[in-house]
Amino acid sequence: MREIKQTFGSMVFNETVMQERLPKEVYRKLQKTMNEGKVLDVEIASAVANAMKDWAIEKGATHYTHWFQPMTGITAEKHEAFITPGNGGILLEFSGKELIKGEPDASSFPNGGLRATFEARGYTTWDPTSYAFIKDKTLCIPTAFCTFDGLSLDKKTPLLRSMELIHQQAMRIIRLFDHEGITRVTTTVGSEQEYFLVDRHLYEQRPDLVLCKRTLFGAPAPRGQELEDHYFGMINERVKAYMQEVDEELWKLGVFAKTEHKEVAPAQFELAPIFTTANIAADHNQLMMEVLQKVALKHGYECLLHEKPYEGINGSGKHNNWSIVTNNGINLLEPGKTPEKNARFLLFLTAIIKAVDDYQDLLRVSVATAGNDHRLGANEAPPAIVSIFLGTELTNILEALEQDLPYNQTYERSMQIGVDVLPEFPKDTTDRNRTSPFAFTGNKFEFRMLGSSLSISCPNIILNTIVADALSQFADRLEKSTDFKQDLNKLIKETLHQHKRIIFNGNGYGEEWVEEAKQRGLLNIENTAKAIPYYIADKNVKLFTKYQIYTKEEMFARDEILFDTYSKTLHIEANTMIRMASQDILPAAIRYQKELLTTLQMKKQLSLESDPAERPLYDTLSKEIKDFTLAIQQVKEILETTKGLPVHQISSIYADKLIPLMDTLRQHGDHLEEMVDRQTWPYPQYTDLLYRI
Repeated sequence: MREIKQTFGSMVFNETVMQERLPKEVYRKLQKTMNEGKVLDVEIASAVANAMKDWAIEKGATHYTHWFQPMTGITAEKHEAFITPGNGGILLEFSGKELIKGEPDASSFPNGGLRATFEARGYTTWDPTSYAFIKDKTLCIPTAFCTFDGLSLDKKTPLLRSMELIHQQAMRIIRLFDHEGITRVTTTVGSEQEYFLVDRHLYEQRPDLVLCKRTLFGAPAPRGQELEDHYFGMINERVKAYMQEVDEELWKLGVFAKTEHKEVAPAQFELAPIFTTANIAADHNQLMMEVLQKVALKHGYECLLHEKPYEGINGSGKHNNWSIVTNNGINLLEPGKTPEKNARFLLFLTAIIKAVDDYQDLLRVSVATAGNDHRLGANEAPPAIVSIFLGTELTNILEALEQDLPYNQTYERSMQIGVDVLPEFPKDTTDRNRTSPFAFTGNKFEFRMLGSSLSISCPNIILNTIVADALSQFADRLEKSTDFKQDLNKLIKETLHQHKRIIFNGNGYGEEWVEEAKQRGLLNIENTAKAIPYYIADKNVKLFTKYQIYTKEEMFARDEILFDTYSKTLHIEANTMIRMASQDILPAAIRYQKELLTTLQMKKQLSLESDPAERPLYDTLSKEIKDFTLAIQQVKEILETTKGLPVHQISSIYADKLIPLMDTLRQHGDHLEEMVDRQTWPYPQYTDLLYRI
């Protein structure tokens, strides 16, 4: 542990390093930017760049890169050596200009039409609110990414804008109460990351895993997760060694990796960090996904971050724990011992209830991907219907407030298990609800709909913005008040009456909830193709443009990117299925069919009695081959008929027609797998993939 304490953050240009290496005035100005949101003084850039370079070279770095987060959902980097010609040899230099600005090609990243091939210039610009770090002997400088015209092409820029917005609007509310020394408000995030491990040797034998990161074919293993014995189970030595190295690499990068365990499905695991600011949390989650995948290779694994790599068992999500905190450590979502008397908490809580109800569609869009469509609504993940879980205690308090009734409840309770030797401990005021998409869990909200491969930036941009909008509306009203207490109570009551439909504490997996949600007027957006159009609904464009989180151009570009990514993902999967089916599965099935036929013919020629099961097996196999061949052709035809159509139209056709045909193709392929002998089958099966780790 002493060594861990020494190495934690050792590859991060953090406050300790800055304080040691920067002139006092430079350090002071940089801290004002990082902690107080002050405008960056560009004159300090040269001093910071020089200190960064010296520190990085001492750590073994040879290159630097502007590390940014384009609309691919992953990170991008272009490495530059610290060398420059001089004195007949080389000098090691890194200027303030190089720190502040880079110029990657903006037309080759997803841009939704904001850039054309002949308009390639784009800029990356230093984000001083997120620490630089070293990985793979390269100094990585977190940056924003924009077009030549200043339009955002990344996920960091709008996240920073949304964080500034919620600070501004939250401060308006705080000023109506006791300030308590509060000068800055930010949102914090802790993102629980689920993932699967698969043996690398087996992974390489599966084209679907290599190309699509999920199995497009695969009959269920004889054993799945029905015994419920994997969750929190003992971790074997090989996986433990992998986890240990992941922790060590993340700790060097200053990532607060803390909790790790087996998840519900076989070969599935989870890693969760401690909370940090939303911007840094987004950076850290990208690093976490990268490190999980990179370290896996060293241990003979492939780390799968797809939301549904295996059919018939749980997929992987990413729970986004979101809260609002102040510069002096106050959590504005902490109810306290008497939440019904905590007016500020109740006002922030009511704002969140209003925001989630008003913008159910945006929250649904924020998690909409082709991969996540396999999870949402299944009995393993939150439903596609957005609702809020508050628990019995808070719900009763809000109902009492709405109805002007007194609330008298004792909070201090001890948990007594009935065994004398076991200690008593305080009982939480509410249970947890794993079926809720957006659950209050004590002093934060857990947004549970995110898929495991998703960048957490977009959901947090939306959460920050919609809550800031509600706070803005509240502040507009309360700042004009002549009787604050009375108007505050009236505002909370009215808001709860208008938006209480979004509160649901029951079983989100139940069929009855779908009907009840419909009666309440809640949205049930079934898939990504149906979700994306909500993104540019008039009210949503007005919201984001009003607060300058996005321009209208940026929103329509992102809408286009969402459709394009969705359709291309399905197109790649369909083509991979066709290739696997035509070149591997069908030939294997025909070989086995031939063996059966040869056996039947030989017995007939020798006047031997055939086994009663042989002829039905041959007939069933022949029918499956025929149906499988037809299904291949039908998938091909859909791909042909959509060539040249607008991406929005392609997405709808793929959702309505292609996916059902792919499901049918898989069904027949899986039936063939269950019939064909193991030696003939071309791919490792689920038993191998899930249990050989």
